[in-house]
Amino acid sequence: MHELSICQALLEEVERVAREQRACRIVAVTVRIGPLSGVEPALLESAYPLASAGTPAADSRLIVERSELRVRCLECGAESQVQSTSLLCGRCSHWRVRILSGQELLLTRVELERDDT
Repeated sequence: MHELSICQALLEEVERVAREQRACRIVAVTVRIGPLSGVEPALLESAYPLASAGTPAADSRLIVERSELRVRCLECGAESQVQSTSLLCGRCSHWRVRILSGQELLLTRVELERDDT
């Protein structure tokens, strides 16, 4: 399950952000996952508690947002949302498309708590 190693790398970045912001606690971590990212959201969610145990993110929540798969047709120029099982232009059904989104795994938000006393 490579989702565990992905969680570990994600937590390294989150902990770096928390140190920079002088946070005392990591509350939530939000990621956006595309259908072609190679990451299974359910497996990532199940690996997160194991990867975060014993870290500053131990009690944090992982929030997974799913992104849509969007393409631009190289024939007619249209942009459309498509299914990962059918990478065809939504307007002309041509197969020559450029993927605009849907391959990403992005850290989009880190919610932190600071002790400013």
